[in-house]
Amino acid sequence: MSRIALVTGASSGIGRNAAVSLVKAGYTVVGTARSQEGLNETASIAGEGFYGFAADVTDVVSVDKLFAELADKHGRLDVLFNNAGNALLSINFGDLELEQFTGVLDVNTTGAFLVANRAYRMMRDQEPQGGRIINNGSISAHAPRPGSAPYTVSKHAITGLTRSIALDGRAHNIACGQIDIGNAASEMTDQISKGILQADGSIKGESTMNVQHVGDAVVHMANLPLETNILFMTVMATDMPFVGRG
Repeated sequence: MSRIALVTGASSGIGRNAAVSLVKAGYTVVGTARSQEGLNETASIAGEGFYGFAADVTDVVSVDKLFAELADKHGRLDVLFNNAGNALLSINFGDLELEQFTGVLDVNTTGAFLVANRAYRMMRDQEPQGGRIINNGSISAHAPRPGSAPYTVSKHAITGLTRSIALDGRAHNIACGQIDIGNAASEMTDQISKGILQADGSIKGESTMNVQHVGDAVVHMANLPLETNILFMTVMATDMPFVGRG
């Protein structure tokens, strides 16, 4: 019997690649994003085994409809890749407005909480009990880029969310881990290779890695037995400026 996975932010980039990789690994994948058109494009790549359902992770009614659909059509959930995210262009902290800050946290933190919370409840209440939640963190969960306060705050929050779910989930056979990704090549990272603001104020291009390595890492985490967990994994372009002095 095929295991059921849910991937948020599945209409492009890392989410699309993870969804396709999970389908290739034998999972039935429900992908969600705001864009049904983008989900249809993912379905055309993933083929049989992928089902797109448009939803807004910041809207509790929308998320509850998603999980009602998941329960009705598939009956259970084995893996969540909690991936949907948002970011701003680099903005110095002093120039940030509240709506810019909350706009990022609404998706990256509140949205991630809401989806993980509903997935946790489903995994807790299903038979057999249990499942795995994989949160998409970031290198920014460890070190910020200049002008990235909203995104960095949101990803530090994801680390706290991961630890809390991993602890509370022990009682219900729910494993939770986090994948921190650095410079995976996608539509969202085109500018990184062209040139991006560094800590010393210079603009420099950075190395990127093939996004398929992220998909492979997600599949590896998903395939572990529930008595084994990767709590944190960092997958990054080897030469990116993360380890060292900025």
